[in-house]
Amino acid sequence: MSNPLADMEKPDVIFCIGTNMTEAHPVAATRLKKALARGAKMIVADPRRIRLAEMADLYLPIRVGSDTALLLGMAHVIVREGLADSEFIAARTEGYDELVDHLQEKTPEWAESITGVPAAMIEEAAILYGSSDKGAIYYTLGITEHICGVENVQSLCNLALLTGNFGREGTGVNPMRGQNNIQGAGDSGALPNNYAGFQPVDDAANQAKFEKAYGRQVDLEKGITKVTALDQCGDRIFGMLIDGENTVVSDPDQEHCIHALKSLEHLVVIDIFLTETAELADVVLPAASWAETDGNFVNTERRIQRVRKAVEPPGEARPDWWIIGQIAQRMGMSGFDYSSPVPIFNEICELSPIYAGIDWDLAEGGHYQWPIPYRGHPGTPRLHEDEFINGRGKFSFTDYRDPAETIDEAYPLWLTTGRRLESYHTRTQTGRSEGINDLLPEETLEVHPSDAARYGLHDGGWARMSSRRGAVDVRVETTRRSPQGTVFASFSFADVPINVLTGSGYDPITHTAELKVCPVHVEPIAARTGLAAD
Repeated sequence: MSNPLADMEKPDVIFCIGTNMTEAHPVAATRLKKALARGAKMIVADPRRIRLAEMADLYLPIRVGSDTALLLGMAHVIVREGLADSEFIAARTEGYDELVDHLQEKTPEWAESITGVPAAMIEEAAILYGSSDKGAIYYTLGITEHICGVENVQSLCNLALLTGNFGREGTGVNPMRGQNNIQGAGDSGALPNNYAGFQPVDDAANQAKFEKAYGRQVDLEKGITKVTALDQCGDRIFGMLIDGENTVVSDPDQEHCIHALKSLEHLVVIDIFLTETAELADVVLPAASWAETDGNFVNTERRIQRVRKAVEPPGEARPDWWIIGQIAQRMGMSGFDYSSPVPIFNEICELSPIYAGIDWDLAEGGHYQWPIPYRGHPGTPRLHEDEFINGRGKFSFTDYRDPAETIDEAYPLWLTTGRRLESYHTRTQTGRSEGINDLLPEETLEVHPSDAARYGLHDGGWARMSSRRGAVDVRVETTRRSPQGTVFASFSFADVPINVLTGSGYDPITHTAELKVCPVHVEPIAARTGLAAD
């Protein structure tokens, strides 16, 4: 996030797009509710009329996969109506004149033809956001899990740059992270293209720095993404280590994923439970849970927070850092003989400019948000206050692209996936809670009543939903929450493996799967028979 969580209470106008915050981030969403109680206005763009949309002053019922078109239409209106912050643009951005030319034909009427949102509503949203003194944008995977995820984020940044909504209280472009330490994992170098601290691996100075620190030659090329790794299983990749991820349930195109993992000569899984992925492993190494180890989490606002062991891990369970260190040592690698997480965290701090001002002891109180470039620096709650990291903010000349697959006669409905309040990801943890299972005992398929009537579906009955990759059986829930022509289900339940259906395409830059858009066919069945053949 460019701004701290506390700033969620401070905007005049809040623009939520591609985020089901009240269900996926319910604690953080309480701050948003405080802002609304104070009198802030909120715009929500989402294909479904989610709970957040019910709270909005303006709800934009966007067609799945058309976010870029909506954002281009809004940018057009901001420029046309003279709402662009000329002083900010002149002082801190580049490419504005070219953007104005690019937006000439991106009218609200053009955007309406793609998004299905009336042009008048697009204009209203643009003027509301563009007129605010403090406008904040919040988004999650509904923006990024598309073949055009990068363009979606760039389009959001264009809106903030146009209106000067960076570097101030109650503003910014704020992605809400999907897990408690996904930010920390990236910070620590768990990426194929960066060392710790987001230092590119193909930069000569970074290579020299890490070679000196580790006393050995480092790989000069970027690594591969998980998408590529799964594609190469059994061909170029014969062994794999999966740590804390239930790949079989969470990844797209489940049949391809299972086939890839079964093609390996050796699969090792580190996890706290025997997940669907662990069941395919040759070796399962039991990990300690978050309450059974010491360490640090870095949350969505870049805050470094201490994790303190409350109880000892059961049986042979061990912390992840210990397990990885033991594997490395038994493979003959030096430098992994750590006795605690303290030297590991300090090593990250020593090598990462964004952590340079702290160490294990200074992180104790959880007061620091990176970047912390030197000892004594107070941390950085808000990014880009005085300048952007690369100098000037660059406008991006994005354009709309159709999803990888589109609806047709054989697959006439759009499926979009996501999360539900009661389930955390693949239910590895929440699925073992009796109380939560009482609240949400099974997955359902949200179908608009008119679509249910058209396809012969009944509330509480069973349906077989199929895509170009496979089929699943799922119970029907008729609701006006999902619009006509679009159905919704979460990916959380292993016995209703929605990701058998997904996997139509990937963002070419990030390799993020297009999980939010998938053409499907739905038909009634008398009773559930489990996974159907393609």
